[in-house]
This record gives sequence, structure tokens and C-alpha cells, in this order.
Amino acid sequence: VQLQASGGGLVQAGGSLRLACAISDYATMAWFRQAPEKGREFVAGIRYHGDNPYYSDSVKGRFTISRNSAKSTVYLQMTSLKPDDTAVYYCTSSRQRVITSQFRRGESYPYWGQGTLVTVSS
Repeated sequence: VQLQASGGGLVQAGGSLRLACAISDYATMAWFRQAPEKGREFVAGIRYHGDNPYYSDSVKGRFTISRNSAKSTVYLQMTSLKPDDTAVYYCTSSRQRVITSQFRRGESYPYWGQGTLVTVSS
């Protein structure tokens, strides 16, 4: 299983960043984030066989998942960034098809990448 996240950095509030996750051997993948002194939070995800992404309410309308034609890189386009979006972002995956009711649970994804830090300044 390959999981390599990249694209984090420092951006001003209102700005944009695009994260990328080089990924292999997955049925479902998701982006999670963890802010300092906070628990991990589901951000967005998508199944390998499927084009319907899932988003948390906190990012819906601002973040968009896409992927290349080989489905080997999954992108998270983040726009209208807020200081509350500051966190380490992780790409995660499962070799199993994660059912909808379990999609937002970190426990559904056995594989986690190393994370990439996104810092949004006010």
C-alpha cells in the first residue's frame, strides 16, 4: 500500500492549496486532519469504484476531491481557507469498500500516510 501526501504549506486566509496523495491498492480513501490539541477529523473521501465523494460539513463547498485518470493520485483542492483549517492532513486508505455509515470513522482506514501540514494565517 502506497500513501504519500504532499502539497501542504503556509497560506493566508481566503487562499487556496492543493494537496496530493500518491496512492495504490485501495478500495476507499479518505482525507483526515488533526489540528493541534484536537482529535482527528474526517475531511473528504471517495471510493475507487465510484465518483461520488463525501465531505464533512465543515469543508463542503470549499474543498473538492479529484483524481488522475489512473486513480493513482487523489487531490484535495482547498479553497477559501480559514485559520480553523490549520492541521496536519493525512491521506488514508482501506482495501475494503467502506460503507457509507462508516465512511467518516478513522477506524475504517487501516493505512495512514505521514501527513502534510497546512497552516492558514489570519
